[in-house]
Amino acid sequence: MNNFILMETKLKGAFIIETKRYGDSRGYFMETYHQTEFWNAGLKYTFVQDNQSGSHKGVLRGLHFQKKHPQTKLVRVISGEVYDVAVDLRKNSSTYGMWEGVVLSAENRLQFLIPRGFAHGFLVLSDNAEFVYKCDDFYHPEDEGGVIWNDPTIHIEWPIEEGLTLNDRDLRLPLLSETSFSFEGYY
Repeated sequence: MNNFILMETKLKGAFIIETKRYGDSRGYFMETYHQTEFWNAGLKYTFVQDNQSGSHKGVLRGLHFQKKHPQTKLVRVISGEVYDVAVDLRKNSSTYGMWEGVVLSAENRLQFLIPRGFAHGFLVLSDNAEFVYKCDDFYHPEDEGGVIWNDPTIHIEWPIEEGLTLNDRDLRLPLLSETSFSFEGYY
């Protein structure tokens, strides 16, 4: 990949992606996605929806997924800093129930590719953050699923665990052991 450096994570199919940045006296330029380069690297996703959210320090969103319409996500931060987390929910995977976390920021320009069959969430570390992501399936509100952010069997090591802001829905998400979905076909 000419404009991207792909870094494997411990979770099969999930990658941290560094984007090359070209700069001069005017500022900088970088590609954040190039279908041919991604496809040549084996990341053959067709993204159909882009999303953006803004949040303040301590906001935790997640851990979310869609049950019947799972999504691959390519996520990045364009302002501020977040701690981004993916949890493998593919029951046949050797890393089922394991998680990977990465700091994404406007400064480090890292992206996180999270394939179908994963739960996803993030915690805002800076005063404010703008988070953007591509999805390879459309959002279906009736299809929402999730796992509670502090599930003791997953044991995510969030950099902040007190004074967090979560919405009511995220506070009521079940434990992984209480869910009945299966992402076996996405291994």
